[in-house]
Amino acid sequence: MEKWDIYDQHRQKIGKQATRGEALAKGEFHVVIHVCIFNSKGEMLIQQRQPFKQGWSNLWDITCGGSAIAGDTSQQAAARELFEELGIQYDFENIRPQLTINFERGFDDYYLIEHEVDLSALILQPEEVQAVKWASQEEIFTMMEDGTFIPYYKSIIGFLFEGRHRYGSIRL
Repeated sequence: MEKWDIYDQHRQKIGKQATRGEALAKGEFHVVIHVCIFNSKGEMLIQQRQPFKQGWSNLWDITCGGSAIAGDTSQQAAARELFEELGIQYDFENIRPQLTINFERGFDDYYLIEHEVDLSALILQPEEVQAVKWASQEEIFTMMEDGTFIPYYKSIIGFLFEGRHRYGSIRL
């Protein structure tokens, strides 16, 4: 049973935990992370979810994601999820998320990193991931249009590609 730390709207822990699947009260939130790995060609490493995975079965998704478990910082959750899902070890301790998107039940931190990955060396988590590949922004947009990629806002995917080299939302 996965336990989450619960936060208030200011992202302060409130000294309470919840079990995955448990309804959160109004004003209670948890932390989710997403990691997007890009190669030197500007392609994103994407994964295909297992057919038996609840929610978005068989669809392609960004590199990895998941909930922070009780005691995790956002950075620890990013490192743990990346290792669990793909077998990649990466140190997030001195990295801040490039962006955080608030959703109804929490805070979703996005880490954007450039890291060369040999796809044949990955260890895919059989409960989560059935396949991986590199994809350009245009390929992801096409996959979104044909219904094979999770239907993120197109502008968010665009921002992930464009914002991967620096923090902030202003082009320099």
